[in-house]
Amino acid sequence: QVQLVESGGGLVQAGGSLRLSCAASGRTFSSSAMGWFRQAPGKEREFVAAITWRGDNRYHADSVKGRFTISRDNAKNTVYLQMNSLKPEDTGVYYCALDGSYRRITIPTMGREFASWGQGTQVTVSS
Repeated sequence: QVQLVESGGGLVQAGGSLRLSCAASGRTFSSSAMGWFRQAPGKEREFVAAITWRGDNRYHADSVKGRFTISRDNAKNTVYLQMNSLKPEDTGVYYCALDGSYRRITIPTMGREFASWGQGTQVTVSS
């Protein structure tokens, strides 16, 4: 059973930056793609970014492209989300997720493709 623990959330002014981290337990991390999702109050969960198991390819949602960057360190069993130029509409609970497939070649972007989820970390961007 993989456990995912997010950290790094908080309150920041618009235009500021935050770096989220997601630490994973278990041996499957280095063989699994990873993703970040977020959920704003009253809205459905949405995809933010994902990265392949080797870290050689990544994909970001249009809403965050050019501002957010996903990365991973397999030696540390950790995936990161660097968030720059934050906007109030980036406010929400951010979740990391582990792909349910072993060494997937493509990048998963749908929630149903992910098998394990963290508890989430709150990000609040004030205007």
